[in-house]
Amino acid sequence: MRKIAAGEFKQTCLRLLDEVGVSGEPILITKRGRPVAQLTPVRPERPDDWLGAMRGRGEIRGDLVAPAADPGEWEALRE
Repeated sequence: MRKIAAGEFKQTCLRLLDEVGVSGEPILITKRGRPVAQLTPVRPERPDDWLGAMRGRGEIRGDLVAPAADPGEWEALRE
């Protein structure tokens, strides 16, 4: 893991953020030789995680296979 002093990090912060985003390699930030922080890339969620994402959020109300209206109310059947 790459180490960098806090003062140098302060001067090159934006460039280092871009580097970590591209390379994926974390950077250890030190202050007077002691580790104080770690800059790591954010891992995006996997795109196939959508399966089951809405589990438990829906509700079935009524009969799903029954007609929406009584067949006697259909105008096409009256003629």
